[in-house]
Amino acid sequence: MGKTVWRWLLTLQLLACSGAQSAQAAQTAPVMTGDGALAGQQQDGVDVYRGIPYALPPLDAWRWRPPQPVPAWQGVRDAGKLAPACMQQGVSMPGETPPEVSEDCLYLNVWAPPRRVGQRLPVIVWIHGGGYANGSASVPLYHGDRLARKGVVVVTIAYRLGALGFLAHPALSAESPHHSSGNYGLMDQIAALEWVQRNIAAFGGDPGRVTIAGQSAGAMAVSALLSSPRAKGLFQRAIAQSGGIFEPLQLAPGYLLANAERDGASYMESLGATTLEAMRKLPADRLTGGGAGAVTHPVIEPHVLPLSPYDAYTQGRYHDVPLLLGSNSEEARALVNVTAVRADSFEADITTSVGALPPALLAAYPHATDAQAREGRLGLERDLRFGWDMWAWARLAQKGRSPVYYYSFDHRPPFPADSVYAGWGASHYAELWYMFDHLGQAPWAWRAADRTLAAVMSSYWVHFAATGDPNGKGVPHWPAFRGTEGKVQRLGDPVSSGPVPAIDHLRVFDAVYSGLRGKAF
Repeated sequence: MGKTVWRWLLTLQLLACSGAQSAQAAQTAPVMTGDGALAGQQQDGVDVYRGIPYALPPLDAWRWRPPQPVPAWQGVRDAGKLAPACMQQGVSMPGETPPEVSEDCLYLNVWAPPRRVGQRLPVIVWIHGGGYANGSASVPLYHGDRLARKGVVVVTIAYRLGALGFLAHPALSAESPHHSSGNYGLMDQIAALEWVQRNIAAFGGDPGRVTIAGQSAGAMAVSALLSSPRAKGLFQRAIAQSGGIFEPLQLAPGYLLANAERDGASYMESLGATTLEAMRKLPADRLTGGGAGAVTHPVIEPHVLPLSPYDAYTQGRYHDVPLLLGSNSEEARALVNVTAVRADSFEADITTSVGALPPALLAAYPHATDAQAREGRLGLERDLRFGWDMWAWARLAQKGRSPVYYYSFDHRPPFPADSVYAGWGASHYAELWYMFDHLGQAPWAWRAADRTLAAVMSSYWVHFAATGDPNGKGVPHWPAFRGTEGKVQRLGDPVSSGPVPAIDHLRVFDAVYSGLRGKAF
């Protein structure tokens, strides 16, 4: 064990001792977890516990290894301060304040209603997005206070990002007893879910009613966890917002272990390191940005993710739980500079953005004029990155016995014209203010329709966590999705059921992808 880890253990003991001395009236009564006692803070009728360690810091010799258990501490640990985010450059969404970062980052946060004897509330475990390269469990938009007031326990988890979370390399595979590497970030998520199973009852949560939920890369992680044998029994429901891993691996061969190891070896060479020992001695900030982008994704490997989510579903080797999923009608407006899109560079710009695509996909989106090209680019990136994956996932999940609830978020928030969100509409990220019921975090011109939608969406999410069905008192009926073109809940003004959006374009994707599967890489 490295010296840095020993220093962390000493700090942990000091924090535990000082926590009891600094207790104030705003602190909660101590909660006894399997690792030791915690004191959180009471805020606006909700108990909040911040910066709870669920694994040892992945430092020194523990870098690029599975997360390790936290040793028990004595006394009462003060859980009143948020922990740093995992190492990264930039932010996970525009307008976000850059987080404090550290390689010592494997912590989680809990929001819970005040505890009552015998209380067993449903639990939502939130997995943040950010392309596996950015993001934080502590972003204010993700705080679970509003959902907790509706009767759930909310847990937000951090996990290793970028090269620190997903590096595959032949030498790492050789030292692994499972002969694999990569997916350290997914292992962190699993370790956090194991922590929830062991400890959430102490916070009034029910370990038998755990919902994993995530947006963007967090939703992609949900698809991976549903396909991972390691995650069996750790959750009973799943929510995925705008993300999944279902495209043919012929378009994403870097997910395969051999290719990921090759990319990892090239990345290691770019850093001038020739051994794992040298890599583990590099400063953590050397391992973010630059060539790390080539190793920022999950890996299909024997231990954590032996099959792609698509193959896991088609082979019936996934976790059959109730599923709530969907995407937004204008996803790409947050991701594409539409004013720069031109007809004469449409195809070249797409290749630069996402790689070479089959001609049939490009042809499905007219781009003969600049106006057509702008709309075509928005539609193509929406369907390529999000729309088809969610439609495919909703269909595949019907192979099991559990229900599927499918949504399309169509509402345009009142993003100010002078803000970074100007012109976004119902874009990527836009649903987050509503499902977390956090309109109050932004001083925008919210309307009655916004407040109504936030109340309805947050209730849908809470109902689903409680029962596996978003329906309940005070919300419009949401039919389960059945067949290929079943009913989708349109989350807008008003909330209503309707057909799958952009179905003609999604069918083009389906035909192209079906033709690719089975072909040589």
